[in-house]
Amino acid sequence: MRLIRLLALLLAFSLAPFATAQPTLETLLEAPYVESLKASPDGDQLAWVVNQGGARNIGYTTTGEISPIILTTYTEDDGLGIALVGIAQGYILYLRGNGNNRQGYPANPASLATTPERQLLRLRIADGAIDTLAATGNATLGPQGRRLVYAKGNQVYEIPDVSEETPQPRVGFEVRSGAGSFAFSPDGERLAFTSRRQDHSYVGVYRWGARHIAWMAPGLAFDDAPAWSPDGKQLAFIRQPGYSKDGLRNLMGGTPFEIVVAEVATGKGSTKWKSPADDGGYAQYYPNAPLRWTSSGHLVFYSEHEGWNHIYAMRPDGTGLRDLSPGACETENSALSADGQTLYFTSNCGDLNRRHIWAVALGSGSARQLSENEGIQTNPEALAGGALAYREGRYNQPTTAVLQKGNSRETLQPLPAAFPRNALQEPQAVTFTAADGLTIHGQLFLPPNAGRRQYPAVIFMHGGPIRQMLLGYHNRGYYANAYSMNQYLAAQGYVVLSVNYRAGIGYGRDFRRAKNQGPRGAAEYKDILAGAAFLQQHASVDPQRIGLWGGSYGGYLTAMGLAKNSDLFKAGVDLHGVHDWAWRGRDFSPGGGWGIGADLMEQAFHSSPISELQYWKSPVLIISGDDDRNVMIGQSIDLKNKLDALGVYNEVLVFPDEVHGFLRSGSWLEAYRAAADFFDRHLKGD
Repeated sequence: MRLIRLLALLLAFSLAPFATAQPTLETLLEAPYVESLKASPDGDQLAWVVNQGGARNIGYTTTGEISPIILTTYTEDDGLGIALVGIAQGYILYLRGNGNNRQGYPANPASLATTPERQLLRLRIADGAIDTLAATGNATLGPQGRRLVYAKGNQVYEIPDVSEETPQPRVGFEVRSGAGSFAFSPDGERLAFTSRRQDHSYVGVYRWGARHIAWMAPGLAFDDAPAWSPDGKQLAFIRQPGYSKDGLRNLMGGTPFEIVVAEVATGKGSTKWKSPADDGGYAQYYPNAPLRWTSSGHLVFYSEHEGWNHIYAMRPDGTGLRDLSPGACETENSALSADGQTLYFTSNCGDLNRRHIWAVALGSGSARQLSENEGIQTNPEALAGGALAYREGRYNQPTTAVLQKGNSRETLQPLPAAFPRNALQEPQAVTFTAADGLTIHGQLFLPPNAGRRQYPAVIFMHGGPIRQMLLGYHNRGYYANAYSMNQYLAAQGYVVLSVNYRAGIGYGRDFRRAKNQGPRGAAEYKDILAGAAFLQQHASVDPQRIGLWGGSYGGYLTAMGLAKNSDLFKAGVDLHGVHDWAWRGRDFSPGGGWGIGADLMEQAFHSSPISELQYWKSPVLIISGDDDRNVMIGQSIDLKNKLDALGVYNEVLVFPDEVHGFLRSGSWLEAYRAAADFFDRHLKGD
């Protein structure tokens, strides 16, 4: 016996140097994560934004001779975002800071003594010198890389040459209700824009130095997304109906739309294509460029009229309509090659639970997949010489920047050696059936060496709900963090099921627009119950120890589960959830973004967890930021007060000055530590 123990001890010591480090929340959440990419107009340069432990910086390389470097030296987890504007004339232009809330104050999640205003900055590539061009939240660079415009209030400012030693902004024009959706003409001498007037909007054109704005085929509609013809003589744009009396926006619904082409010289226009039904809305705001007019002579736009979000091309006269991405799959962001002949796009074609990069020749070619099957590739950027850049995450690798030339690939933002990639579990794609027969997809995370029927389990639900969790690190930072949390929980001995419930994306228009969802009946809760039934039958799960967690819409569904089925769900972590749809419909904005009118108020209330609090028995941790711009913190305050009155155990974690999708890495770390501890106490019972 002593010999056996000695051999075991020697074996343990011999294997110790090769043991895989277990993932911690710190190593997972503070790893470098590439948030965005931007190529120069000529495709010879590439910049990216990397967030490491909350400090956001700008990376850079030329695409001919690849030598990645980090140009900025920000070190604080201050929550100040970076948005790339463009690369031109030896500079990188970017915005740093955060947008305003409804009271007009910028987000200040680090509670800095002086609230930082969002600024337009110029970074000199040669030596990293930075200067401030303006205080603004938006900017657009012209096609020659010199002229830049930005809006502030009702005024649109122009910087004629951003490469001057001391650029001087000047007012170009002023427009009632402000301007956005800027698009330069091919020669850079005119600017198309959208002026939104609450219940309608116009597309206008301004020539530098002119006394008047020209309006393009103004009507009683929402006109947006202007796109110039290659010769600068015509302008295409998307038209959707204006709001009727008592009209309310419903982001989960649809709307008819048209493609209009106007003659710039006269402002007269006509419809070249019209959707068969209410096929617009999501397809016109979710992709990065909902409408293009290519140098190859095609109008390229997105539509769901055949049941999936696809990209279509047609001639400017409306003939020759062609689906560029056919199949039972979705397309998302896209980029155009410099010669205008090839369109690159993100798609889940052939792989519903991931994303890959595809390419299609606009003239006559069929779509083909360019990136690897393994991993999740998104946000293509066309580069010189046929090269391509994109963002890529894998099941054990946070999203990074990749530059692909032919068959060679270069990772531009490597992981630190300490990242525990070998300890992460590859999630399994699973499906199960809801009570009404709908097939639901999910990702299953198992603890290491799972086998015995002993583990507590948690169900995760994404927000949105126009989102989809994937089989790896997500291309949205909020959900990349959630993926890290699910990996951590699995490593700590939980079975985790991430549910892609109805109302989400990735599975077609009918799935996204499923009937009776949200304030109209909470039909998606059936999918959470189906997920729970799946877990109860799993060999590694203790069916008496199942919890819920999620943020935003996922917080809503967490609260629904605890209110309706505390017998099934023993604990929950609710991050900034909606708990009362009727209150949101009255007070958040007209209709709450879900079209909740007076006739829907009663149903909205009964589709809310707040209507069934008398059945809520399970403990809950409520987490919120108090500068939330998506869900009023009052929703969390109201829930806590009502639970206190009923004697239901709850805990609270609040982040002063944080927004909905926490901007500081430290906020995510503290929230997830608290969530893991809460589950340990209420599901593990140790």
